Amino acid sequence: MTAPVDVSLIVIVVVITALVFDFTNGFHDTANAMATSIATGALRPKVAVLIAGVLNVVGAFLSVEVARTISSGLVDEARISPVVIFAGLIGAIIWNLLTWLLGLPSSSSHALFGGLIGATVVAAGLGAVHFGAVLSKVILPAIVSPVLAGIIALTATYLAYRTTARADSGTVTKGFKAGQIGSASMVALAHGTSDAQKTMGIITLTLITAGVLSPDSGPPFWVILSAGLAIGLGTYLGGWRIIRTLGKRVSEIETPQGFAAEASTTAVILTSSHLGLALSTTQVATGAIFGAGSGRRLAAVRWSVARQMVVAWILTLPAAAAVGAVAAWVASAGTVGIVLVAVVAIALAAGIYAVSRRRPVTADNVNDVGDDAAVAHEPAVPAR
Repeated sequence: MTAPVDVSLIVIVVVITALVFDFTNGFHDTANAMATSIATGALRPKVAVLIAGVLNVVGAFLSVEVARTISSGLVDEARISPVVIFAGLIGAIIWNLLTWLLGLPSSSSHALFGGLIGATVVAAGLGAVHFGAVLSKVILPAIVSPVLAGIIALTATYLAYRTTARADSGTVTKGFKAGQIGSASMVALAHGTSDAQKTMGIITLTLITAGVLSPDSGPPFWVILSAGLAIGLGTYLGGWRIIRTLGKRVSEIETPQGFAAEASTTAVILTSSHLGLALSTTQVATGAIFGAGSGRRLAAVRWSVARQMVVAWILTLPAAAAVGAVAAWVASAGTVGIVLVAVVAIALAAGIYAVSRRRPVTADNVNDVGDDAAVAHEPAVPAR
């Protein structure tokens, strides 16, 4: 039985926690837009994250379709409380921080969905989860989108090299570097359009469950603005560990490949946002980078890195759900439980950050993988 909690207080706590998640989403997913541009030298690292941060904020205002999917599509808002949403957010934040520490580009979106589902099951039972919507709007797009982005990027990379085969290599590189500034910017804009909405949806869902908004309401302006600013700030800080993974550990990306990967990512994400599909921008961008890596003849692609990523993707939903479920169970004790969950989460976050400082990755060394044993000794498979 859930102990009583002051509704206005827990709503404030959930809104703050949602914005913290949005912040982690920003630095976790900066690599989606800027990893290849930083790796090829098209943009300096700090300039790249500044551009990405600003465009994430702008993108947050372009659409609310994904926010509506989350706020009224995945769980029965009439059967859960803001405490459940708080617990789900804790699950997502912890998973985001852990995968950031490991340099794995896992899905912030699926961490959020997993945390919310796990907490909802504990609080209201399996019947409170709309598994049909989860399958059609989360799981199936997660399987299809990276494959589709990879195929598009592979084709675009092949065509880019074929059409410029007889051109001066210096001119080609210079031209595609200029193109990457535009294509990377479009990915950042698309990321804001897609991922900032997920936090908007969670906050809107909280306001609906607390009776502040009517069912099926869209996000208010202040929700859109705060979510955009939170993800923009997180993006500006730069998730350098994941940028290194996507920019250098997958393959040595050249400018035509970087442009093809970014353009393909943009096309898939913007289309899905228009349709209200809550895609993982991480999975789309990663699929596109592997496709671009394979599209260049004799390019060295490290498929073992892909296996690590796929394992992380598979674990994201259940792992975040497990943390969300435990958090929901503890938080059901009332104010004391909520405080305990918050304290433990802060302690875990501080511990993860402390471990990360032992081998820091910054804007100054993000393209340096010479001391990365996992990469240095890892065989690369040339694309045919």
